[in-house]
Amino acid sequence: MTPRILIVAGSDSGGGAGIQADIKTVTMLGGHAMTAITAITAQNTLGVQAVLPIAADMVIAQIESVVSDIGVDAVKIGMIGSAATARAVADALAGLAVPIVFDPVMVATSGDTLADADTIAAFARLMALATVVTPNLPELAALGGEAMVRAHGCAVLVKGGHGDGEMLVDRLVAANGRETRWESPRIATTSTHGTGCTLASAIATGLGHGLPLDVAVARARTFVRVALHDAPGLGGGHGSMGHQRVRQDVAVGLASPNHVTLPMTDFAATRAFYDLLGLTRIVDAEPRYARYESPGGATLSIEAAHELDGRPLTFLECDDLDAAVARLRGGGYVVSDPVVEPWAWREARLTDPFGNALCLYEAGEMRRFPPWRLPHA
Repeated sequence: MTPRILIVAGSDSGGGAGIQADIKTVTMLGGHAMTAITAITAQNTLGVQAVLPIAADMVIAQIESVVSDIGVDAVKIGMIGSAATARAVADALAGLAVPIVFDPVMVATSGDTLADADTIAAFARLMALATVVTPNLPELAALGGEAMVRAHGCAVLVKGGHGDGEMLVDRLVAANGRETRWESPRIATTSTHGTGCTLASAIATGLGHGLPLDVAVARARTFVRVALHDAPGLGGGHGSMGHQRVRQDVAVGLASPNHVTLPMTDFAATRAFYDLLGLTRIVDAEPRYARYESPGGATLSIEAAHELDGRPLTFLECDDLDAAVARLRGGGYVVSDPVVEPWAWREARLTDPFGNALCLYEAGEMRRFPPWRLPHA
């Protein structure tokens, strides 16, 4: 299934945030992006130079056009543009029985204001429709706090990027108060333009795929973090993320083959061979292990043959490792219990009917961007 994702948001002429980031994200995650543009902005990595709101009736015409013909599986709402547009969008979406992700955009990464007080006040109706609202800490405060957001009956994903410290904590709080937390080291980069837009669109795409909310959020976080690691470094301010590089880092479905480990006995000769092929060496643990990255994002490792029983090992990344293990066991196959390895991959081992060695795993950013990734790789 190709999930149809309707994006209601503003345009970013610099391509880093807004509709442009949304379309990139939805596309890279296997969805079909449709848009209702609420505002046109002149902006780049340094700031927002001009904003032109689109008339509310034109915004609604865009929504009605795609809904009536193509259909919608999930909605992402970003920059609204005006209080009148917020109210009109709420009216237009009220009859859609699909997940809605509301990113209450108020301030750009550069610090420029993108929503006035009247527009923020009109957000209440959108929160009442939303499956999940995704404010950062300043936005949450402007909305009246966590309890005020949850009073509308939606879940809230409290993004911790504006918090202090080297560890970033995101909290997903369901309407019933159940909380899921993710804690990750802060990524040292100035290329943070569009992180909120990207995260919300990634969640919407996951929900459009039918993923549970917590799984959709976890996958979206991985997408954002890899895109931050892989940012191209454009512009003189807060640069855009590397959406185009996140191809095989976020599994969609039961299992995705994106890594293989090959046995070797001569480390220097084998390393030289794969260097000559032009793959990028990203991990080097001479004399027993090295990992390579391809331009498309797939990875290949060489490892001491005695550690692999002399045979190749194929890795299939799962969006839900436990579900994959349960499904295979239900089919009568023997699969080891999932364990977290010292290299931070959560793995379960098995063989296929011919005896080929397989590893089902979850790794996220640790596959391509472990802390021990070679500098400048």
